[in-house]
Amino acid sequence: MNRIGRRDFLSRLSLATAALSIPNYARSSSIKPDEFAEVETSHGRIRGIRKGGLSIFRGIPYAGRISGDRRFRRPAPLEPWKGVRDAIQLGAPSIQPPNQTRGENEPRPAEDCLFLNIWTPGNDNKKRPVMFYNHGGGFATGSGGAVDQDGSNLARSFDVVVVETNHRLGIMGYLYLDEIAGSDYTGSGNMGMLDIVAGLAWVNKNIAAFGGDPNNVMIWGESGGGAKTSCLYAMPEAAPYFNKASIESGPGVRMIPREVASEMTAIVLQELNISPKDWRKLLEVPVADLLSIQQKMPQLLATRNGGRVGFVPGSFSPVVDGIALPHHPFDPSAPEISRNKPLMTGWNEDEFTFFAMAFRDTDALKLTTDFEALQTKMQTQFGADTKRIIDTYRQTRPKATAADVWIAVTSINMMGLGTLQIAERKVQQGGAPVYLYNFGYKSEAKVPGTDYAFGTPHAMDITFKFNNEVPGGQPGFLSGGRPERSDVSHTMAEMWATFARTGKPGAKNAPEWPAYNLTDRPLMRIDSKCEVLKNRFHDELAMWKSIGKL
Repeated sequence: MNRIGRRDFLSRLSLATAALSIPNYARSSSIKPDEFAEVETSHGRIRGIRKGGLSIFRGIPYAGRISGDRRFRRPAPLEPWKGVRDAIQLGAPSIQPPNQTRGENEPRPAEDCLFLNIWTPGNDNKKRPVMFYNHGGGFATGSGGAVDQDGSNLARSFDVVVVETNHRLGIMGYLYLDEIAGSDYTGSGNMGMLDIVAGLAWVNKNIAAFGGDPNNVMIWGESGGGAKTSCLYAMPEAAPYFNKASIESGPGVRMIPREVASEMTAIVLQELNISPKDWRKLLEVPVADLLSIQQKMPQLLATRNGGRVGFVPGSFSPVVDGIALPHHPFDPSAPEISRNKPLMTGWNEDEFTFFAMAFRDTDALKLTTDFEALQTKMQTQFGADTKRIIDTYRQTRPKATAADVWIAVTSINMMGLGTLQIAERKVQQGGAPVYLYNFGYKSEAKVPGTDYAFGTPHAMDITFKFNNEVPGGQPGFLSGGRPERSDVSHTMAEMWATFARTGKPGAKNAPEWPAYNLTDRPLMRIDSKCEVLKNRFHDELAMWKSIGKL
């Protein structure tokens, strides 16, 4: 993330994400079903609901206990059950700060959180593509039950099976104990990711009974979910269980090195007054105390080298431990283990309007012609390069206001440059293709407290990809109320579903989407009218490369 909002990025991102309103389209759990749907799984029979041509199963356990002596370890074996188990209500999300999940009628967070949700047109033995989604929220918040990523419309409209998991987050999922706790805790710094792998393994074994094809699975995710997808793309244990991937507004190029993870563990022990030899006491610490340390970690690391590492700097997140995650996902190269797996990746054009709201940093949105004030504001982040950056963007955007330049610079710096590194390194690998996009549909909704429109902010793509911007729906908090947004949503969802089905994205109302290459660098710009752009941001990228940012 470079140096943007380093000390409080995580808490403010979570606050803003939780503030998103619950859209009317997703209020499906309160709808009475026409009937129930039953499926036999590897551990017992479950019952979901059948409504409007769709079967929905919520709160399916995919692995066993992770509390007690299983804290920070692999889950206990999942115990089979007798009779029919209801899969109608969401399962508990992972431990996290309060008020961060967005599921309707969702239970309180709990240690034992390994549940998944499935949306399918039918448990009819039809081999549909499986779209396995990783939720956002950095690596610290969120759940697979959030209403904006409800899978109903995506599954129904495009005949796919949608799966979403809950998995360990934050300190519960990424506290690195390998060096002090013995072989039972090997991979402890990646337990949150290994939970997702367990979910993928469950899907591989069971999804055929839900009308899905276990040999055609796409992993995808936005923001922190994009970074999770980056990690899965590089993890040996995940490799047998998916065939393609999409990394969206969350380029997980590098994760936490072992030495930084060790430092974070030492800080945790110090804060709890536990010596390394007494590490087992961690198994008895109340989760509220662990969560309190998690919240303070960015500040505790702020003056140390560790504070500059990771997808969300200073947070508990995947560790490059040489085993579960053998190397950084996309540094120095794309992972060889996924050479032959097609990839999509991209970002939203105005990502930073969301973060301006999240960071309560909206003063620059009021700037019009005062580029001197803009230079002063950007100086802390970009130092001696500030003037050159601003001059480049003014040359390529002669009609842009100072606020427009700020949003363009911070958006590509936060999400775009890492995304381009991923695309370039995937091309350099010479294996399966990579497809690059920019999401550019403009929302007229204003950033709270300003007259500046969100444009295409971070997280707005979620409802569009899930085909949840429905015709006649009420205006969204981020997406606004322009009627054409439903057509854009349908096209975008079709692109993703087509990629899940065939390994190449496409839609009826869009031009053919060429694979990315290092000659004319084509990308798909997704808007009311989609278009393929070549060598987009040529001058800006040349500048970013010259100052060592790309």
